[in-house]
Amino acid sequence: MFAPIISALRLSPIQVMAEKTRQAIQQGHSVIDMTLGEPDFPTPAHIGEAAIQAIHAGQTRYTPINGTSALREAIVAKFRRDNGIDCSPAGISVGCGGKQVIYQAFLATLAAGDEVIMPAPYWASYHDIVAMNGGVFRPIMTTPETGYALRAADLDAAITARTRWLVLNSPSNPSGTAYGRAQLAEFAEVIRRHANQRFFILVDDIYEHILYDGRAFHTLAQVAPDLADRILTVNGVSKAYAMTGWRVGYACGPRPLIEAMTKVQMQINSHTSSVSQAAAVAALNGPQDEVRRRCAVFQRRRDFLLGAFARIDGLQTPKPEGAFYLFPDARAYLGRATPAGQRLADDVALAAYLLDNGVAVVPGSGFGMPGFLRLSYATSDDNLRIAAERMAHALNNLG
Repeated sequence: MFAPIISALRLSPIQVMAEKTRQAIQQGHSVIDMTLGEPDFPTPAHIGEAAIQAIHAGQTRYTPINGTSALREAIVAKFRRDNGIDCSPAGISVGCGGKQVIYQAFLATLAAGDEVIMPAPYWASYHDIVAMNGGVFRPIMTTPETGYALRAADLDAAITARTRWLVLNSPSNPSGTAYGRAQLAEFAEVIRRHANQRFFILVDDIYEHILYDGRAFHTLAQVAPDLADRILTVNGVSKAYAMTGWRVGYACGPRPLIEAMTKVQMQINSHTSSVSQAAAVAALNGPQDEVRRRCAVFQRRRDFLLGAFARIDGLQTPKPEGAFYLFPDARAYLGRATPAGQRLADDVALAAYLLDNGVAVVPGSGFGMPGFLRLSYATSDDNLRIAAERMAHALNNLG
């Protein structure tokens, strides 16, 4: 009755835990929700006002598939201003969030058996979007000891004749790993050495503006402009501007790829909301001081949790360089028993135990690393303090 791919698709581990959290709260339990990657700040007022003005001006009709000319010009200006990337409006794709842009890129390029390589841990949806489009997902394993950073030698070893895409997400969801200019230059040199394998590189920069400790942001097309005809640079307004519900993602890439992605979008949803596009123009062209202020808040929250988790024996938490997640190694707790006598066989059971103790997190197995946990600290300082106390109590009570 259903397509074979449906039985193979996994439920998103993030959405599964988010739904369990909603149910627990509805049943009257006190739970600190650290599942979803959604800023807890409101959309800045000037962005909302731009949307209201767009409605009053009648900007509520169909737009070009790849977005309004105003939005594409704003994206071109953003890439030039922030990243030193030259692109034209014809080289821009706009979709309903970065996820749609990524889906269209894979649908437009993958054939059965084509491989997509990416460092693990990785955003859970990558795995399933690849599978939905007939590809084979090949994770490149990293370790907490190296801050989950991909090494150039491991990238070199992972590239084969079947490689169709390399995916780089920096700062990373879920690890917060961010690659500097020198690391990206090393990756670029590896790519050049594999000139016979003409694979694409998808660079997911959605957390670009959430970067800590004074780090400067760099992206591959900026560091290696000679590879620009193979790079799709993906970004969006969701994370930096607290616009998750507005659903605007975008990408800059080689025109043949953008044209192929446009053919796909033509048959899916035509375009994203005209009103959301007007809001995105205001976000990209408007003042950026609020983005910087919020980044400082996220860094303070990160530092608080790192300090609190350092006092929990057995929980090893690398220091993220960006985004708003921690990805602690919790393997020391697997196999131990809860006060009720239940043996925690895996990270799914550990996440369920923490939920019972009032903290909702996501099992690391959904991100390609069983035995780890992902926690979003995009919530209030008071919630983080309570969550840290509850986690310490729950983990210290394991037998």
